[in-house]
Amino acid sequence: MEYEKIPAEKFRFVQENEKLHDKELQTKARGFFADAMIRFGKNKSSVIATWILLALALFSIISPIISPYSIWDKDQIYLNYAPYIPGIADSGLGIFDGARTLNSQNETSMNFWRGISEETGRNPVIRTLGEHETTVRDHGRDVVRTTYDIEVNFYYAKGILYRTLTYEEFDKIQAWQNETGIQVIYPYVEQKDINGISDNPNIWYKVNSKGAAQLDANGNFIPMYSTRTEIQGREYNSIRIPSDPGNYIYSYAKSGAVQCRVCYYNYYIYLNGHEPMFIMGTNAMGQDIFCGIGVGARFSILFAIFVSAINLTIGAVYGALQGYYGGWVDMLLDRISDILSGVPFVVVTTLFQLHLAKRVGIVPSFLFAFVLTGWIGMAALTRRQFYRFKGQEFILAARTLGASDWRLMFKHIFPNGIGSIITSCALVIPGVIGSETSMTYLGIVDLSSFAGTTIGTLLSQGNAVVTTAPHAVLYPSIFLGLLMICFNLFGNGLRDAFNPTTRGVDD
Repeated sequence: MEYEKIPAEKFRFVQENEKLHDKELQTKARGFFADAMIRFGKNKSSVIATWILLALALFSIISPIISPYSIWDKDQIYLNYAPYIPGIADSGLGIFDGARTLNSQNETSMNFWRGISEETGRNPVIRTLGEHETTVRDHGRDVVRTTYDIEVNFYYAKGILYRTLTYEEFDKIQAWQNETGIQVIYPYVEQKDINGISDNPNIWYKVNSKGAAQLDANGNFIPMYSTRTEIQGREYNSIRIPSDPGNYIYSYAKSGAVQCRVCYYNYYIYLNGHEPMFIMGTNAMGQDIFCGIGVGARFSILFAIFVSAINLTIGAVYGALQGYYGGWVDMLLDRISDILSGVPFVVVTTLFQLHLAKRVGIVPSFLFAFVLTGWIGMAALTRRQFYRFKGQEFILAARTLGASDWRLMFKHIFPNGIGSIITSCALVIPGVIGSETSMTYLGIVDLSSFAGTTIGTLLSQGNAVVTTAPHAVLYPSIFLGLLMICFNLFGNGLRDAFNPTTRGVDD
């Protein structure tokens, strides 16, 4: 075999006259938490869940602020009414129009809705969904009767109501009518003038003995407004309805006050300074659900975070003592936690609400119920982490150098298990929210007097009217579902991110 000869002049020492030193690393060192956040960012579902959680938290802060109502505002007329926004309701889009479907409306019912429309100027019938003809036997002959399926704006459908007003309030409404041009007080109708068959204030026209409208030759209503001056309780000097010939009576004397027929929609404007506007409708208490969800969610989230923080503190100290000292200390403390873990949470909550709440209040007693056994899982997790790390070399080195037990426990061992503990704490929060919602939903705990309402209370109220007012349970359910799912996805993402075995994987 022949070798190629290379001339000596082609060889040279690259670092012949240089001094060699260790060079500084060109890349920045990455800490454990920074590395965990990078891994968390790669979990798309957890990132999306985090953004949704932020949006839900922002909603709970903003909704009570931007709502025109507080949680303590309760309208006794608009109960379980569908979502309604005045500007959108009349646009014909079919949303936020306070609609409710009514089936099998006969001619008498259609005339009733027409009567409200003609008197108040606000037509309750949004649209006709269907028309049905049926043949029935009436007095020995076949009669074809027509019924209608319609959508009705229930905010307009309330129409006219009876209200008993003081003389002062009666005069204030008159002055407001003159200022705004909005009719609130309508002419009075005596029951005897409508055959005495109904005290419904929306019947202002002539009816027969069965309550059916009796129309004139042109198909128009025949007004039955009272003109008897002897029944008038207070002089009326404000605007009158267009058809008033000038002698209609607008009030009825009643024990130092007056009874009136008022258009409730306009009366609402008079009382509140604006038209009714309920983005998510109202509940059984007449509260704005949009505001109620925000208030309830705010309480649930803050309460859950507070409970988790307390349980983390108690569980961390308890578990640290178990795991660090072991032996008889671990056995004794473990038996205590075993006994407490066998106490049913529902029983504890019920007993605390029956007895402890009278002394310390509803919320503190509810908090005690969560704290009594809630720290046990955190203690068990901390105990495992201490058993895992207390025999490591760096702990033995620190003990050799004279580190105290307290320093070893909370300066060396505990920080190494903090990832798993934080993850567990994040997963505890949805559990607390779920338990709190369940207790308020079942009525075991009533937090309405403290918080105004809770998600569980809203769900309980909505469940009773789920067939007639599905919105009352739909919106709280959606919010709670998103909150629980996103918290669990967020917690799962933290668990994977803080898992030390995955550090540096897929960088």
